[in-house]
Amino acid sequence: MLRKYGAEKNACVSCDNVAMNNLHAPTGSAAATEATFANLHNDSFLRACLRMSTDHTPVWLMRQAGRYLPEYCATRARAGSFMGLATNRDYATEVTLQPLDRYPLDAAILFSDILTVPDAMGLGLSFAQGEGPRFATAVRDEAAVAKLAVPDMEKLRYVFDAVSSIRKALTQDGKGRVPLIGFSGSPWTLACYMVEGSGSDDYRLVKTMMYSRPDLMHRILAINADAVAAYLNAQIDAGAQAVMVFDSWGGVLADGAFQEFSLAYSARVLAQLKRTGPLGETIPRIVFTKGGGQWLQDMGELDCDVLGLDWTVNLARARALVGGTERRPGKALQGNIDPNVLFAQPAQIAAEVAKVLDSFGKPHQGSGTGPTHIFNLGHGISQYTPPDHVSALVQAVHSHSRAMRA
Repeated sequence: MLRKYGAEKNACVSCDNVAMNNLHAPTGSAAATEATFANLHNDSFLRACLRMSTDHTPVWLMRQAGRYLPEYCATRARAGSFMGLATNRDYATEVTLQPLDRYPLDAAILFSDILTVPDAMGLGLSFAQGEGPRFATAVRDEAAVAKLAVPDMEKLRYVFDAVSSIRKALTQDGKGRVPLIGFSGSPWTLACYMVEGSGSDDYRLVKTMMYSRPDLMHRILAINADAVAAYLNAQIDAGAQAVMVFDSWGGVLADGAFQEFSLAYSARVLAQLKRTGPLGETIPRIVFTKGGGQWLQDMGELDCDVLGLDWTVNLARARALVGGTERRPGKALQGNIDPNVLFAQPAQIAAEVAKVLDSFGKPHQGSGTGPTHIFNLGHGISQYTPPDHVSALVQAVHSHSRAMRA
């Protein structure tokens, strides 16, 4: 169960209770589900998200549009900077589609960054060449926290315009090639960057605030959660067909602290998310916590459809804990091959793919719902990955997973 700690958590208890009460609620009507699938040439990703049978295990990759692709690097050079790329609708559309033109992937993911929300709060996001993200203004004291507020979503219009543009570009013969995933960073992950001012090796500043001034940390997280929910709902309105919360740094927390400062606020986001899109279609919700394998049972209580797993988690164990059965609700599982496998040769890649698929076992088949798997990396793809090796991985996933169902 999601554990509550301290009086300062009262502000988010009501939202968390909504999430718990809706844990096993239907994700959408049968008509909405049919509408979801009718609009797609390839519906395998959405079907797997909803624990429905597919003829192969769908695959997409975290950071699948990125620096490992020469065409991406060429487009980024034209854009002049990462933010020039991410804030331009046409460039964002172009790079989102680039991996789909190379590989038979089963989903597209919006090209953007997890830190767009705090940027819209006025913190000044930038990316130096060869470096990670950095904020011009860090949030490290009571005065800085007091200035925070859920931003006007119009400041993020460039993201929503990109979502609509990508959906249009994906359309062929009146149907989408594959579904489009929208996303955001989790409240905790956003807070890490906001307090540290950039990436961190030890999270000293954000953890100092968390332990010494938990009231300030809860204030940041509550604002972040409400902002992330509004942001993802706007992506759904613009055309996102699934949404994902990246809790990239949840795994750096201690037991207890994870439940209080990360999990509870992911639950707050989920409690506010729209369950259906503009046409009544079901919108699956995915949560990925890097380093969160020890809290699988806690995460199994989240009001989401899919749990993403990093490469440290045994898929068979995860399936037994939270995957459900044909008669008992559970979560679809997403993941979880080590991204560094992609530096091996194609034969070794295929062997490792088979290990991951075999570890999960045969997914649900037939009518109704049951345990399902979406193949992905355990974290983002490295910029040094040979593009041909990605092709070998995708081919191996499709071929081996089809053979498993034969």
